[in-house]
Amino acid sequence: MKPTIHLVDGSLYVFRAWYAQVPDAFDADGAPVHAVHGFARFLLDLFERARPTHLAVAFDESLTTSFRNALYPAYKANRPPAPPDLVRQFEGCKAIARALGATVLVATSFEADDLIGSALAVARTAGFRGVIVSADKDFGQLIDDGDEQWDPPRNQRWDGGGVKDRLGVHPHQVADYLALTGDAVDNIPGVTGIGAKTAAILLHHFGTLDALLARADEVAFLRMRGAASASMRLREHAAMARMSRTLTGIALDAPVPASVEEYRRRDHDAALDELLERLRFGPLTRARVKALAAGA
Repeated sequence: MKPTIHLVDGSLYVFRAWYAQVPDAFDADGAPVHAVHGFARFLLDLFERARPTHLAVAFDESLTTSFRNALYPAYKANRPPAPPDLVRQFEGCKAIARALGATVLVATSFEADDLIGSALAVARTAGFRGVIVSADKDFGQLIDDGDEQWDPPRNQRWDGGGVKDRLGVHPHQVADYLALTGDAVDNIPGVTGIGAKTAAILLHHFGTLDALLARADEVAFLRMRGAASASMRLREHAAMARMSRTLTGIALDAPVPASVEEYRRRDHDAALDELLERLRFGPLTRARVKALAAGA
């Protein structure tokens, strides 16, 4: 069995913690830290269940400054800015992740997806397999033999076959699939009128987006509902499909540590105790931290 690196989509689980709880926890200055507490419990659950030896937690710091915004200014423009209190709590979540021994990945020109993909590329050169801790469908494109995607709070885990079951396409086709369907959450246009089922059928027949666009005339002859309309839309919106593909692909050249040893989980020290005190964590969380430190 290959050694494993766990790569965590930190922003997803911070947002979940933020929305799942009312502001019922406060730090030494009286500021809300409920998202920090929820995220810390998530990380502790992960450590207790997986006992990761190599670990990175990636955060988004590029909502308006990633390379995708330069390519398509409307990318994610539909998202409102995070409230100042949530931005502040993100800093607390990063501090907790570092204090618990994880490598934290951030960049202003790349998103968490790109940081995770790039870290996985580094780990693969050292013979590691990846477990991507996230529920985001975009990560399906990174799943290779031996890799998995895992959403611990929902107790869901899947491999490349699971990607096919969920989306109807193979992992290497996921970015092409998303370029066809678009993504309302990220404001990626895709091809108007091409839905999930049609996109999966088209990629089953043609393999890749490039091949599909080059042979768009042939789509009209498929035994598929709306084939003629799909053929016309692909011809009309080919440029938009190609542009969308530049947005849906996860970059593998983001600035991340270049040696897998730099992702080895570190022992936590007295700084963690000070952080837990400042953030007003309760005795149960502190006991869990001490148990992990003792290898229990």
